[in-house]
Amino acid sequence: MSVEKKSKDSNREKIGIKSRVARKSRNLSIPAKFTPYWVVLNAKDAQGNKIELISRIRAGVKKADWKQFITYIGSTEKEFENILPSSISSMQKKTVYGKETSERIYELARLFGLGYEVFDTKEDFKNWLMTPLKTLGNRIPFELLDNSFGFEMVENEIVRIQYNVYS
Repeated sequence: MSVEKKSKDSNREKIGIKSRVARKSRNLSIPAKFTPYWVVLNAKDAQGNKIELISRIRAGVKKADWKQFITYIGSTEKEFENILPSSISSMQKKTVYGKETSERIYELARLFGLGYEVFDTKEDFKNWLMTPLKTLGNRIPFELLDNSFGFEMVENEIVRIQYNVYS
């Protein structure tokens, strides 16, 4: 009798472990709607839902959503240190970010979504972001993402590539 009980308990433990693993992988593959990670995966849909995205920016990006986004794009918080309006140490202390930081995170998500759509692989887009461009005055696109004008310039370059309009 005790053997049966152990096997049932061990089966329950196995089932519990499997369901926890399944939940984790489900969270990575099916993001919550309108999170930054969702915006990257659904760049075209995000354009039609700007009012919802504005509401999300005003409410603030959750730290977990930020972490999920940077994990998906294969980056670290440190890489965005000069782009985000908050320091990484202050971001680590918060569970929900302010409006400015949230807006920049969503801008990044939108840009990465567009980049992934235009370039063949994530690595190709990341390499492009880190390569100086003549059309940007021999500047590295990633370094221009610390303000709205830089975002606009980098986005315009990606759109030019998308439509084969080279300068």
